Amino acid sequence: MTKRARLPEREFAGMLDELMDYPRDRYPVQPLGEDDQDAPAAAAEPELVRDWAQTAHARSGVNCSACHQPLDAVGASGPWTDRPGQEACQACHGAEVESFGRGLHGMRQANGLPAMTPAEARLPMREAAAHQALSCSSCHGAHGFDLQRAAVDACLDCHADGHSLAYKESPHFALWQQELAGELPAGSGVSCASCHMPRVNHDVSDWVSRILVQHNQSASLQPNDKMIRPACLHCHGLGFSIDALADRRLIDNNFRGAPERPVASMQMAELVHRKAEEEIRARR
Repeated sequence: MTKRARLPEREFAGMLDELMDYPRDRYPVQPLGEDDQDAPAAAAEPELVRDWAQTAHARSGVNCSACHQPLDAVGASGPWTDRPGQEACQACHGAEVESFGRGLHGMRQANGLPAMTPAEARLPMREAAAHQALSCSSCHGAHGFDLQRAAVDACLDCHADGHSLAYKESPHFALWQQELAGELPAGSGVSCASCHMPRVNHDVSDWVSRILVQHNQSASLQPNDKMIRPACLHCHGLGFSIDALADRRLIDNNFRGAPERPVASMQMAELVHRKAEEEIRARR
């Protein structure tokens, strides 16, 4: 394990003033409370308003109309809609929506097709979720936008393959539970999203970058060693990570235990390095 086995901190909310494309003219960055909600009376259900008032949206000045009355092509508020689509999310979370559209979850919508459903998956899925259309709100819910639920429970509501089912018996899950209980600092736990939707550095412009949650969950799956840099190395060394991802037994049991045998990659790289140094010394 590294000395600081922690995930990079999400920083979107703290960078709104630096993001040129953030619609701050419509959503000034200031905290809102229940009394500030701007939904029509028929839609302002008390439970939904309470959920919204406790979110980062409310703390950042994003009112009900921001999602339920997205702007049209000329920048005017459209009619109220009870069920906004992902175009409402894209107004502020464009990079996340774009990366979502490159993965298996979102690629159909990104190409103008009906949303993907778990019934179309090749891996085993829970029967109760088979016909659920996958969208931003599938994982993030609505009004509450619970990030903890999105990081684990939303995944396990659909996925029923051996690797997923073994997660709650893994050391990673134990760390996640300790973080949720306040026994470890934020970023110390390992959720499903920690590895499959890792936090990566994203260039917003030529002069600004931020930590982005990679919503293309397919980006680090094939080959699986693509997961090493954005996920494994936050906590583990390179050699251990290579060995673990090459061990089918560990993958199936969700990394309970240590790799059974080393992969020769590190030794081969060290040998090449030594030979290169010897050649340099011989030419002197």
